[in-house]
Amino acid sequence: MLTKIIKAFKNPRLAILYILNFKIFRLVPDKIYLKVKYRLIVGKKLNLNAPETFNEKLQWLKLHDRNPLYTKLVDKYEARKYVAEKIGEEYLIPLLGVYDSFEEINFDTLPNQFVLKPTHTSGNIFICKDKSKINYDELKKIVNRWLKRNYYWFHREWPYKNIKPRIICEKYMVDESGEELKDYKIFCFNGEPKLIQVDYNRYSCHKRNLYDINWNYIPASIQYPTDPNVIIKKPKKLDKMLEIAKILSEGFPHVRVDLYYNYIYDKIYFGELTLYHGAGYEKFEPESLEIEMGSWLKLPLDK
Repeated sequence: MLTKIIKAFKNPRLAILYILNFKIFRLVPDKIYLKVKYRLIVGKKLNLNAPETFNEKLQWLKLHDRNPLYTKLVDKYEARKYVAEKIGEEYLIPLLGVYDSFEEINFDTLPNQFVLKPTHTSGNIFICKDKSKINYDELKKIVNRWLKRNYYWFHREWPYKNIKPRIICEKYMVDESGEELKDYKIFCFNGEPKLIQVDYNRYSCHKRNLYDINWNYIPASIQYPTDPNVIIKKPKKLDKMLEIAKILSEGFPHVRVDLYYNYIYDKIYFGELTLYHGAGYEKFEPESLEIEMGSWLKLPLDK
């Protein structure tokens, strides 16, 4: 923590971003907060009156698109029910448990490998590959921090504001290499898949490649470097994945549908539904891609 604080105060922008997380700034209205944070991270003025880029439109949606169903979509436990209703339970990663507190987790009954996630935040995960190596005191601190967190206040993504804090435990899934399943993030606009993002080397040298829906490589990047020399196999069931993404995103201006594909069993699994990719702050190279994706995102006002 001290290292982060020192690093932040060496960089004025980082310092202000750090300070914005103080509880006193929860008094700042969402619109003003988003304008300030957007300027600090993206380095540009946020245009909410006539948003053009993908990031700008995501910020607009945070403020103006208040579909009550969104809270269910971003809740990792409730979203499973939504997906089961839409496409069937066979696409869900097996659930091992759901808990209101760390004390409720009976580790003796869990398998040697499993995954813990909070239902009410984004990006938090604990992957257990060997139960005998768990530091339970440290894990308890991590889980308790998760449960105390209200993710809404970080980026003013309002669907997170009233989610009940819980922990889910899912089966640990691997691909043909024995590593975690590849995550195929399908950007959908009004129910139409347009672009696919595949992240790899997430815990070493994070990169991500982009593809169109015909699996043609796109020489562009979003936040992390891309590498045309890294060949990622086209999933044999890509058409089915796109069909699933279309069903799950139907009726919404924009949803990123995250799916896993298991090459060993030739099986598709649901990951999560994301309404605000990168909270609407990620860097696009070239910028023309961000503008093009912005043109795909038709705001409710446009209708």
